[in-house]
Amino acid sequence: MKMLAPQDGPDITPVDSSGEWHGATFWMVICGAAALVLTTLAALACWIARRRNSLAHKLDINCKLKLGVGSKRCPDKALVFQPPRRATAVRSPGSATHYLRKSPSPTAPVPPATTSPPQPQPPPQNPGSGNTSPHTPTAPSEPTPLSKELADANATEKTKPIEPENNDGKLGDLHFKLRYEIEKNALVVSVVSCQGLPGREPAGPDPYVKLQLLPEKQHKVKTRVVRKTRCPVYDEDFTFYGLPPYQLGAITLHFVVLSFDRYSRDEIIGEVVAPLSSLQLQSGEAMALCREIQPRSLKMRSVGRGEVLVSLCWQPAAARLTVVLLKARNLPKMDVTGLADPYVKMYLLYNGQRIAKKKTHVKKRTLNPVFNESFVFEVPAAPNATLDHVSLELLVLDWDRVTKNEVIGRLELGAEGAGGARHHWREVQAAPRRQIADWHKLKE
Repeated sequence: MKMLAPQDGPDITPVDSSGEWHGATFWMVICGAAALVLTTLAALACWIARRRNSLAHKLDINCKLKLGVGSKRCPDKALVFQPPRRATAVRSPGSATHYLRKSPSPTAPVPPATTSPPQPQPPPQNPGSGNTSPHTPTAPSEPTPLSKELADANATEKTKPIEPENNDGKLGDLHFKLRYEIEKNALVVSVVSCQGLPGREPAGPDPYVKLQLLPEKQHKVKTRVVRKTRCPVYDEDFTFYGLPPYQLGAITLHFVVLSFDRYSRDEIIGEVVAPLSSLQLQSGEAMALCREIQPRSLKMRSVGRGEVLVSLCWQPAAARLTVVLLKARNLPKMDVTGLADPYVKMYLLYNGQRIAKKKTHVKKRTLNPVFNESFVFEVPAAPNATLDHVSLELLVLDWDRVTKNEVIGRLELGAEGAGGARHHWREVQAAPRRQIADWHKLKE
């Protein structure tokens, strides 16, 4: 039997057609998914456009219903992003000429008053309102509660008196009102206005008023700032609760009129002291008062500034000057209570320049404080340091929570001093490592 020889060449196998079918299915799935995504995006864009047109149509209809069909204030189409509009005053529902006002902080600008003349209307019967009528120099024959005098507040701000330019040394007057509510144990103080303030600037000061109740100094309030005027009108009420009738006789109102300064400390124009012991406050009735503003330096014109006892010790080897502030006596009365809250600041001067400072604790309600505090100053140019180019400056101040602390008196100890201060300094130089104390009078 004849055997067939195998053919020369590569082996040929049949091709499986399932691979081509799988590749076509994959691309069809990809195309379908892409078409579905595009359809969804198109539908979403159409829905957003219809929604936007619907909102614009509703806005246009509402605008025409409120302002009229032919009004030019109605926009042709809605704006997606509109600039913020300035807030306007909100009118009271029960009155056509009064605004609901909120007292801003002393550093906030005051909104300008409108120029339209006020219409006479009966006073609103709102017991919770915070504004009162303006000033009247003397108490009215029939005082009425502060809440019934709102009708004149707006008119007063529009018709301010002519501001004087020359006060002949006077600081002006403060107009305020008092009312006591016995059922609430509350004292209502209304700061109405100031008249005839001195003009220290071409356009006038920026005045505001601070108020505190003495002798506790716990209740402290302040009005807003009225810009560039010598006759500011505030009409602001402040209510102090927890004051039973038997405590009113021991309370004194302390007003301080200041001029706001944006770049430095506020300037003190003057003060008004009004003790309640001399007033007859009846429950629910307002009492209008007028007091002349007094300068704060008036209290020390006829009274000395007191004395201070200081002990010094010079240690040449360590180049240290030890200062012991022992006590003070006969300080002037800085508060209307007849007392003061003194403390002492000390500065070490080298060739006329302040290089170090210390201060004592505050001693409350005393004119003869006892400090007994020791301080150590490092004198430069060690180890050959001397006291020839060194001096010590002491400031006795009265601490005040409402205004800046006032300087009661000054004392300078040094080789170039005068009188007892110079003698004390030379005695310390001549006797190192010894504590030498002496009394010194405070100067202006």
